[in-house]
Amino acid sequence: MDALSAQKKIEELSKTIEQHNYNYYVLDTPTISDFEFDKLLEELMQLEKDFPEFLSPESPSQRVGGQVTKEFKSVKHKYPMLSLSNSYSREEMNDFDGRVKKGLEMTADSLFPEEIDYVCELKFDGLSISVIYKDGKFSQAITRGDGVQGDEVSTNAKTIRSLPLTLNGKNIPKEFEVRGEIFLPHKVFQKINKEREEIGEPLLANPRNAASGTMKMQDSAVVASRTLDCVIYNVLGEDLPFKSHHESLEAIKSWGFKTSEHSKVCKGINEVNEFIEYWDKKRFDLPFDIDGIVIKVNNYAQQDQLGLTSKSPRWAIAFKFKAEQVSTVLESISYQVGRTGAITPVANLKPVLLAGTTVKRASLHNADIIEKLDVRIGDHVFVEKGGEIIPKIVGVDLSKRPADSQKTIYETHCPECKTELQRNEDEANHYCRNESGCPPQIVGKIEHFVGRRAMNIDSLGGETIEQLFKAGLIKNYADLYDLKKEQLLPLERMAEKSATNLIAGIEASKNVPFERVLYAIGIRHVGENTAKKIAKKVKTMDALLKATPEELENIDEVGTIIAKSLIEYFSNEEFISLVNRLREKGLQFELAAEQTEGHTEKLKGLSIVVSGKFTKWGRDEIKDLIEKHGGKNSGSISKKTSFVLAGADMGPEKLKKAESLGVKIMGEEEFEGMIQ
Repeated sequence: MDALSAQKKIEELSKTIEQHNYNYYVLDTPTISDFEFDKLLEELMQLEKDFPEFLSPESPSQRVGGQVTKEFKSVKHKYPMLSLSNSYSREEMNDFDGRVKKGLEMTADSLFPEEIDYVCELKFDGLSISVIYKDGKFSQAITRGDGVQGDEVSTNAKTIRSLPLTLNGKNIPKEFEVRGEIFLPHKVFQKINKEREEIGEPLLANPRNAASGTMKMQDSAVVASRTLDCVIYNVLGEDLPFKSHHESLEAIKSWGFKTSEHSKVCKGINEVNEFIEYWDKKRFDLPFDIDGIVIKVNNYAQQDQLGLTSKSPRWAIAFKFKAEQVSTVLESISYQVGRTGAITPVANLKPVLLAGTTVKRASLHNADIIEKLDVRIGDHVFVEKGGEIIPKIVGVDLSKRPADSQKTIYETHCPECKTELQRNEDEANHYCRNESGCPPQIVGKIEHFVGRRAMNIDSLGGETIEQLFKAGLIKNYADLYDLKKEQLLPLERMAEKSATNLIAGIEASKNVPFERVLYAIGIRHVGENTAKKIAKKVKTMDALLKATPEELENIDEVGTIIAKSLIEYFSNEEFISLVNRLREKGLQFELAAEQTEGHTEKLKGLSIVVSGKFTKWGRDEIKDLIEKHGGKNSGSISKKTSFVLAGADMGPEKLKKAESLGVKIMGEEEFEGMIQ
């Protein structure tokens, strides 16, 4: 066969095979036998082997796998993958509906109808995935990760037959992103476990964990053999033509994506509650696991008006089904010490099967919970998985309580360093305040310091930190920068290459930007997002050290509690000494020049609400500009609003409220003039 004929045949086979994939995995209506399908695939692979110049990244042969990924690259999401707020009752769903209506300012003379159109979707219990398409072709797949960045798993994602590699249909954007859930159907999960049992391997715990673990396997051929499935529930991109969520689902379905056949548009919260009640009973008949229902406002203009919090959208919520519950015996209670010194009581249980996993331990949270439940050693307790993930004790079977039962006395001293525990009036947890002498706190702080979202020292895991601490080589995170390769080599499981990589990783961390250094040092209450806000405002560690409580409280997201925590931390000579040592070692203690380039105070003290679509910038770009010039973004209009920056299609209710309060409405050109 000549090259031209081979190219034509490869294109024909690829198109035919992908159509059969779509029929089988998306439509669930196969049109040929497995044997016939395999023959077509074999023919294609042989031709691609003979004529490798015609092998396309989107070829159906790439679904077979075979490539090995040694390391999964971390990639920042273009659009953050926010989590959803949870609800557990009809009352909470009614409250959500009320918040939506209030957010839309729905009144008798409102432009919106009295009832909201919601889209209800099954909440698949698997692994969240983001997939980018360019020019109608699969480009990149990224896991959720921490919501800001995740791991690229493109090679493994290509093996999922229900995820199209090439799209067909009308009006497909040049570039866009879909969000979905990768999961294992019950039938596939049971088949895998049967095979593992036959060859003497341990069984997989549950479909969710199996799906998540499979996507991080290095060998894509193994991933392909597991026949994962994927359902798409969202589409994102610039200037998409859709006016509603339901419309977007219909469109992506026509392009070749698998969407849930059980999604439904519900008129008002009563229909939503009926949908939830139906699936609460029928979920056990599904061929896959779900752990709830996702409810979204259908209208995109309404979604835009409702906006987002720092963690989740205001226009969506997840209803979580009541967790499965079992009874078992509480054999003992132990106490764990966290990196902040917080004490967590843990129930050690007689092993019991719960929601597909064997449970041996459960959290008792704090002394108040133990007191409230009156839980005692020897009790038969009811255990469930909170949010289907973390086991917890929810009650005691008093009818089975032993006659000699003794009331639980909460621990008074740290189980690790024997320091007397303290508890503040406004806090639920007891604390060990021996921060510099309590081993779990020291190790925990160092583990936090080296974490991916902090200093990102990949080669330094928990076991190695524990080993270095026990060997006396480190007593705090500043000691990491004094380590020498010669000190590491005598340690167990520390070869020349491992030691070299560890030292190199520590050295490379000196380039981590200031905001992540601030997060890494582990100041109580200062999370990743708050550290970014503080760093952007103060710009240097020296300025932060000199800041007054009042100045700190004026920083966005920093209230009285966080300001107090910062002041206390930087008043402690021991912590100041650690910070100064990090400075001497060359860590970044101020924002990089490119981070402060173009920053001004032109919008200082102004609270600005952004609404509508803009011609020169995207909404996120405008919000970044506001912060860059010292202003504060606000989600809602009030008397304190300085002005509304309005683009095309500004929300009518926002316009009405701004006019009623006398708040200035500014256009894009005037705003540009302010910041130039």
